[in-house]
Amino acid sequence: MAENLIEVKELVTSYGEKLIHRGISFDIKRGEIFAIIGGSGAGKSTLLRVLLLLKEPLKGQVLFDGRDVFSLNEEEKQALRNRMGVLFQSDALFSSVTVGENIIYSIVKRKRVPKGIACEMAMVKIQMANLPPEVFFMYPSQLSGGMKKKAALARALALDPEILFLDEPTSGLDPISADEFDKLIKEIAGTTGTTVVMITHDLPSLLICDRVAVLSQGKLVYCGEPMGLVNVDDPWLKRMVHGERGRRFLVGA
Repeated sequence: MAENLIEVKELVTSYGEKLIHRGISFDIKRGEIFAIIGGSGAGKSTLLRVLLLLKEPLKGQVLFDGRDVFSLNEEEKQALRNRMGVLFQSDALFSSVTVGENIIYSIVKRKRVPKGIACEMAMVKIQMANLPPEVFFMYPSQLSGGMKKKAALARALALDPEILFLDEPTSGLDPISADEFDKLIKEIAGTTGTTVVMITHDLPSLLICDRVAVLSQGKLVYCGEPMGLVNVDDPWLKRMVHGERGRRFLVGA
C-alpha cells in the first residue's frame, strides 16, 4: 500500500479571471494529521473544495490512492466521497432533530442499514467524540459550543471515514474547549488510524499536527513539521508566528 493517500500535483485553480492557486504540489500521508494554513484569501477553502471533489481545477492533478480523482465518473466520485468525513466550520447540524438523528441520517443514507443498527452505531460515535450518552437525545440548541463541535465530529465519523476533513475545528471555542478538542482529534487519529486534514488559523492546534502546509499569494511556501514554521521567510507567516496569537505556539514548541 502506498504511503501517500493524497497527492496534489501542480494544482491551478481560479474563480473567473482571478487565479487562486498557481501550481501547488504536496502530498498527504496515510495516518497523519496534516494542517493547511494561510492568510485571508490564500485559497484554503478553495483547496478544501477541490479535495472534497466539489470544485475542479484549471490544471494539475489530485490523486487519491494513485487515481486521478477528476478522471472518475460521478458514481466513482461518490464512492470516493463516502470514504471521507467532513466537519464544517458552522457545525451544520440539523437543528430540528436530535443529535442521534443527525448521525443516524448519515448512516442510513449511505450504508442503508436497519435503523436499530444505525442507532447503535450512532451511540458508538457519540462515545468516540467524548460526549455523554444522553446527548443522543438532545437537540443542537441544547448543547454548548464545545459539545456542538463534538456532536458534529461524531456525525463526521458516522461512516468510519478513511480521511477526516476539519474546517476551522476550534473556531468559536474558548482556549480550554479548543485544547480539549485538539486532544480528542489526536486521540481519534491515533486510535483509528484515520488521516486528518485540518484547515485552521489556530496556531496552538498545529502542535498536534505531523506536518503543516502554508499557502501565501497562490503558492505553497512551506510544507513540513510545525516547528519549521518559525524559519519560513514569508511576511504573513512571520506576523502570525511572532504576534500575540503565536506566543503560545512558540512556548509549546
